[in-house]
Amino acid sequence: MISSTEALERLRAGNARFVSGGQLMGSFANPERRGELTSGQEPFAIILGCSDSRVPAEIIFDFSLGHLFVIRVAGNIVAPSQIGSIEFAAEQFGTRLVVVMGHENCGAVAATLEELNRPTESQSPNLSAIVNRIRPAVESLTASGVEGAALLNQAVRANIRASMNQLRHGSEILESLIRDDGLLIVGAEYSLETGAVEFFDD
Repeated sequence: MISSTEALERLRAGNARFVSGGQLMGSFANPERRGELTSGQEPFAIILGCSDSRVPAEIIFDFSLGHLFVIRVAGNIVAPSQIGSIEFAAEQFGTRLVVVMGHENCGAVAATLEELNRPTESQSPNLSAIVNRIRPAVESLTASGVEGAALLNQAVRANIRASMNQLRHGSEILESLIRDDGLLIVGAEYSLETGAVEFFDD
């Protein structure tokens, strides 16, 4: 089993490779690696990230098949299915690092701020379900006097922290693994401009 500390260092090193624009570790189309994984997997990190097409975790951390257990959903929100997926990976594979990764200019967070400013009457109930999970994390920020890009930046970070908090305190399994077994849940924010990932609360 890889410790949470070693897993975090692997992610940092992989992102540094990606940011540098140099030679990445290996091709995703690797028949040999695919063959190695037919009997099982041992991902060293769990990533809960946004569905945004510009933020594919495997690429920005420079790891291919079998290394990362990735869950992607708009706004990197936490719902029962995401919690269950994380519980499964942490218990089944012994993965001891969970990263909640948001990114700058997140469309789901921006849509939530827009909805708070100008509520719509005909929004899809499915889209509303996403907005309503982000809303509690960002609602208080709208009264702070901050606006525009600065408000969105603060809201993205607040939403990441809210998801981290839900994982840390919304699952008896994860709470037990944190308390007794070295599970670490950290936040991260990806820069669309630089490609760098900033980790926090680790």
